[in-house]
Amino acid sequence: MTKLICGVGVNDGKYPAKVNGKHLKEYLTWRHFLVRCYCPKYQERFPTYVGCYASENFKDYSYFYKWCQSQVGFDQKGFQLDKDLILKGNKAYSEDTCLFLPSELNNLLISSRACRGGLPVGVSAHQGRFQVRCCNTSKDRHVGYFNTPELAFQAYKQAKEAFIKRQAEKWKNFIDPRAYEALMRYEVSITD
Repeated sequence: MTKLICGVGVNDGKYPAKVNGKHLKEYLTWRHFLVRCYCPKYQERFPTYVGCYASENFKDYSYFYKWCQSQVGFDQKGFQLDKDLILKGNKAYSEDTCLFLPSELNNLLISSRACRGGLPVGVSAHQGRFQVRCCNTSKDRHVGYFNTPELAFQAYKQAKEAFIKRQAEKWKNFIDPRAYEALMRYEVSITD
Protein backbone atom coordinates (compact mmCIF):
# COMPACT_ATOMS: atom_id res chain seq x y z
CA MET A 1 0.00 0.00 0.00
CA THR A 2 1.27 3.44 -0.94
CA LYS A 3 1.65 5.95 1.87
CA LEU A 4 -0.21 9.20 1.20
CA ILE A 5 1.70 12.46 1.43
CA CYS A 6 -0.32 15.07 3.36
CA GLY A 7 -3.31 12.73 3.09
CA VAL A 8 -3.70 13.27 -0.69
CA GLY A 9 -0.40 12.89 -2.57
CA VAL A 10 0.39 9.51 -4.13
CA ASN A 11 3.89 8.34 -5.01
CA ASP A 12 3.57 5.05 -6.89
CA GLY A 13 7.36 4.65 -7.14
CA LYS A 14 7.46 4.91 -10.94
CA TYR A 15 9.96 7.78 -10.69
CA PRO A 16 12.62 8.22 -8.02
CA ALA A 17 12.15 10.54 -5.07
CA LYS A 18 15.83 10.24 -4.10
CA VAL A 19 19.14 9.68 -5.84
CA ASN A 20 22.17 8.71 -3.76
CA GLY A 21 20.18 9.38 -0.61
CA LYS A 22 19.29 12.96 -1.63
CA HIS A 23 15.73 14.04 -2.46
CA LEU A 24 15.22 15.22 -6.03
CA LYS A 25 13.99 18.73 -6.84
CA GLU A 26 10.84 17.20 -8.35
CA TYR A 27 10.00 15.43 -5.10
CA LEU A 28 10.87 18.34 -2.79
CA THR A 29 8.81 20.75 -4.90
CA TRP A 30 5.87 18.35 -5.02
CA ARG A 31 5.94 17.63 -1.30
CA HIS A 32 6.32 21.31 -0.40
CA PHE A 33 3.25 22.49 -2.30
CA LEU A 34 1.24 19.62 -0.82
CA VAL A 35 2.28 20.78 2.65
CA ARG A 36 1.25 24.35 1.75
CA CYS A 37 -2.16 23.09 0.62
CA TYR A 38 -2.99 20.42 3.15
CA CYS A 39 -1.04 20.93 6.38
CA PRO A 40 -3.08 22.88 8.97
CA LYS A 41 0.03 23.69 11.05
CA TYR A 42 1.74 25.19 8.00
CA GLN A 43 -1.36 27.24 7.17
CA GLU A 44 -1.52 28.49 10.75
CA ARG A 45 1.97 29.96 10.29
CA PHE A 46 1.29 31.11 6.70
CA PRO A 47 -2.43 31.88 6.36
CA THR A 48 -2.07 33.04 2.75
CA TYR A 49 -2.12 29.34 1.83
CA VAL A 50 -5.52 28.67 3.39
CA GLY A 51 -7.79 27.52 0.56
CA CYS A 52 -4.95 26.35 -1.68
CA TYR A 53 -5.31 22.96 -3.31
CA ALA A 54 -3.67 20.67 -5.86
CA SER A 55 -5.33 19.45 -9.04
CA GLU A 56 -5.98 15.71 -9.22
CA ASN A 57 -3.04 15.36 -11.64
CA PHE A 58 -0.68 17.24 -9.32
CA LYS A 59 -1.56 14.94 -6.43
CA ASP A 60 0.18 12.18 -8.41
CA TYR A 61 3.98 12.35 -8.04
CA SER A 62 4.56 10.46 -11.31
CA TYR A 63 2.47 13.01 -13.21
CA PHE A 64 4.18 15.94 -11.50
CA TYR A 65 7.64 14.44 -12.10
CA LYS A 66 6.98 14.11 -15.86
CA TRP A 67 5.37 17.57 -16.02
CA CYS A 68 8.47 19.16 -14.45
CA GLN A 69 10.73 17.70 -17.16
CA SER A 70 8.95 19.72 -19.85
CA GLN A 71 8.80 23.05 -18.00
CA VAL A 72 10.94 26.03 -18.93
CA GLY A 73 13.30 26.85 -16.09
CA PHE A 74 12.73 23.70 -14.07
CA ASP A 75 16.30 22.54 -14.56
CA GLN A 76 17.73 25.96 -13.72
CA LYS A 77 19.22 26.71 -10.33
CA GLY A 78 17.21 29.24 -8.32
CA PHE A 79 13.93 28.73 -10.21
CA GLN A 80 10.82 28.19 -8.04
CA LEU A 81 7.34 26.85 -8.65
CA ASP A 82 4.80 29.69 -8.93
CA LYS A 83 1.02 29.23 -8.91
CA ASP A 84 -0.38 32.75 -9.14
CA LEU A 85 1.45 34.77 -11.77
CA ILE A 86 -0.64 33.51 -14.68
CA LEU A 87 -3.84 33.99 -12.70
CA LYS A 88 -3.45 36.56 -9.93
CA GLY A 89 -4.85 35.35 -6.62
CA ASN A 90 -5.04 31.76 -7.85
CA LYS A 91 -5.20 29.05 -5.17
CA ALA A 92 -4.76 25.96 -7.40
CA TYR A 93 -1.51 24.14 -8.02
CA SER A 94 -2.11 22.65 -11.48
CA GLU A 95 -0.52 22.17 -14.86
CA ASP A 96 -2.57 25.09 -16.20
CA THR A 97 -1.64 27.58 -13.49
CA CYS A 98 1.91 26.72 -12.45
CA LEU A 99 5.27 27.53 -13.97
CA PHE A 100 8.83 28.01 -12.83
CA LEU A 101 10.24 31.48 -12.18
CA PRO A 102 13.66 32.63 -11.04
CA SER A 103 13.45 33.62 -7.38
CA GLU A 104 14.35 37.20 -8.38
CA LEU A 105 11.06 37.47 -10.31
CA ASN A 106 8.98 35.42 -7.90
CA ASN A 107 10.03 37.64 -4.98
CA LEU A 108 8.92 40.76 -6.86
CA LEU A 109 5.32 39.63 -6.55
CA ILE A 110 5.19 39.11 -2.77
CA SER A 111 2.80 41.54 -1.11
CA SER A 112 3.86 41.17 2.57
CA ARG A 113 0.27 41.90 3.61
CA ALA A 114 0.78 40.58 7.14
CA CYS A 115 3.59 42.98 8.08
CA ARG A 116 2.39 46.25 6.55
CA GLY A 117 -0.74 46.81 8.59
CA GLY A 118 -3.69 48.66 7.09
CA LEU A 119 -1.76 50.68 4.53
CA PRO A 120 -1.76 49.93 0.81
CA VAL A 121 1.03 47.80 -0.64
CA GLY A 122 4.30 49.74 -0.96
CA VAL A 123 3.26 52.46 1.50
CA SER A 124 4.53 53.12 5.02
CA ALA A 125 3.80 55.90 7.52
CA HIS A 126 6.68 58.27 8.14
CA GLN A 127 6.50 61.39 10.34
CA GLY A 128 2.90 62.25 9.48
CA ARG A 129 3.31 61.52 5.77
CA PHE A 130 3.37 58.41 3.63
CA GLN A 131 6.60 57.05 2.24
CA VAL A 132 7.07 54.90 -0.84
CA ARG A 133 10.03 52.65 -1.47
CA CYS A 134 10.16 50.34 -4.46
CA CYS A 135 12.55 47.53 -5.30
CA ASN A 136 15.24 48.35 -7.81
CA THR A 137 17.40 45.31 -8.51
CA SER A 138 18.74 44.13 -5.14
CA LYS A 139 17.83 47.15 -3.01
CA ASP A 140 14.91 49.45 -2.35
CA ARG A 141 14.75 52.80 -4.08
CA HIS A 142 13.17 55.81 -2.40
CA VAL A 143 10.26 57.04 -4.54
CA GLY A 144 8.98 59.87 -2.35
CA TYR A 145 6.78 61.18 0.46
CA PHE A 146 3.08 61.87 -0.04
CA ASN A 147 0.25 63.50 1.90
CA THR A 148 -2.22 60.62 1.54
CA PRO A 149 -1.93 56.85 1.33
CA GLU A 150 -3.79 56.93 -2.00
CA LEU A 151 -1.30 59.30 -3.63
CA ALA A 152 1.55 57.24 -2.21
CA PHE A 153 0.04 54.05 -3.60
CA GLN A 154 -0.32 55.55 -7.08
CA ALA A 155 3.39 56.44 -7.08
CA TYR A 156 4.26 52.95 -5.85
CA LYS A 157 2.04 51.32 -8.50
CA GLN A 158 3.70 53.27 -11.31
CA ALA A 159 7.25 52.53 -10.09
CA LYS A 160 6.57 48.84 -9.36
CA GLU A 161 4.83 48.09 -12.66
CA ALA A 162 7.65 49.76 -14.61
CA PHE A 163 10.23 47.74 -12.68
CA ILE A 164 8.34 44.47 -13.26
CA LYS A 165 8.28 45.17 -17.02
CA ARG A 166 12.04 45.86 -17.04
CA GLN A 167 12.65 42.59 -15.22
CA ALA A 168 10.37 40.72 -17.65
CA GLU A 169 12.49 42.02 -20.54
CA LYS A 170 15.67 41.02 -18.73
CA TRP A 171 14.43 37.44 -18.23
CA LYS A 172 12.41 37.09 -21.46
CA ASN A 173 14.70 34.52 -23.09
CA PHE A 174 14.93 32.36 -19.96
CA ILE A 175 11.32 32.08 -18.76
CA ASP A 176 8.12 30.47 -19.96
CA PRO A 177 6.42 32.74 -22.55
CA ARG A 178 3.30 32.65 -20.33
CA ALA A 179 5.36 34.19 -17.51
CA TYR A 180 6.69 36.94 -19.76
CA GLU A 181 3.18 37.80 -20.99
CA ALA A 182 1.77 37.81 -17.44
CA LEU A 183 4.58 40.07 -16.19
CA MET A 184 4.08 42.52 -19.06
CA ARG A 185 0.37 42.88 -18.22
CA TYR A 186 0.82 42.70 -14.43
CA GLU A 187 -1.07 45.37 -12.51
CA VAL A 188 -0.44 46.25 -8.89
CA SER A 189 -3.70 46.55 -7.00
CA ILE A 190 -4.24 48.59 -3.84
CA THR A 191 -5.56 45.40 -2.21
CA ASP A 192 -2.45 43.32 -3.01
